Amino acid sequence: MIKEKISDVQSGYDLVADEYARRISDELRHKALDCRLLDRFAESVSNSGIACDLGCGPGHIARYLHGRGIQVCGMDLSRGMVERARRLNPGIEFNQGDMRTLPVRDNTWAGIAAFYAIVHLPLPDLDRSLREMMRVLAPGGRLLLSFHIGEDTAQIESLWESGAALEFHFFRVSTVRGSIERAGFEIEEIIERDPYAPEVEYQSRRAYIFAQKPATKTTSA
Repeated sequence: MIKEKISDVQSGYDLVADEYARRISDELRHKALDCRLLDRFAESVSNSGIACDLGCGPGHIARYLHGRGIQVCGMDLSRGMVERARRLNPGIEFNQGDMRTLPVRDNTWAGIAAFYAIVHLPLPDLDRSLREMMRVLAPGGRLLLSFHIGEDTAQIESLWESGAALEFHFFRVSTVRGSIERAGFEIEEIIERDPYAPEVEYQSRRAYIFAQKPATKTTSA
C-alpha cells in the first residue's frame, strides 16, 4: 500500500513537473514572511556545512538559500522535478531521493528546509521521515518545516488538469509537533499564518516549525 501511494506521488509529479515549475518556481516574490523565515534559517546554518532543500520541486527554495550565500543542495522524490530544478538552477546540486529512506549518510547536513514536503505523507510515514531527517542532520543541525494546517486528507483527481491524481494531508500543529519531538528534535519556535491572496496560493492556514537536532545526540531514541 505505501509503495503504491509513494509511486503514485512520484509519477504524478513527473507528469505535472512542467506546469508545477511554471506556477511555483517564482512564488517567493509574493511571500514576504517565507523569505524572512528562510533568511533566519540561512543565518542559522551559515558556515556550518551543506543545507538541503528537501522535497525541492523546481528548486526555488534552494535557489533562494543559495542567494543568501550558504552551501545548498536539493532532493525530491520525482525525477521530473529534479530535472527541472537542475535546468532552472545551474550550479546547485539536485538529486532524487525518498525522504522516508534518505540516500544520505548519518550526520551529513547542517540544515534541512522542507517546505510542504510532508503534504503527501500519512502520519506513520511522517514519523519515519522525521527520524530520517534527524539521522542525516549533523549534531546541532537545523530544521525548518512548513505544512498546511488542518485535519483532512484531500484527493485531487487531476492537478492543474494534468491528469496527476494526488492525495494531500493537512495536519494539526500539535500532531506535527509531536512527530518532530518523537524523532528527537528540540522545538525552537512554531509560527502560524493565514493564507496569502488567492492568486498567490491555495487558501489554507500554514505553519512553520524551527527545530534543532541536539548537539550531543546523533540518533533518536
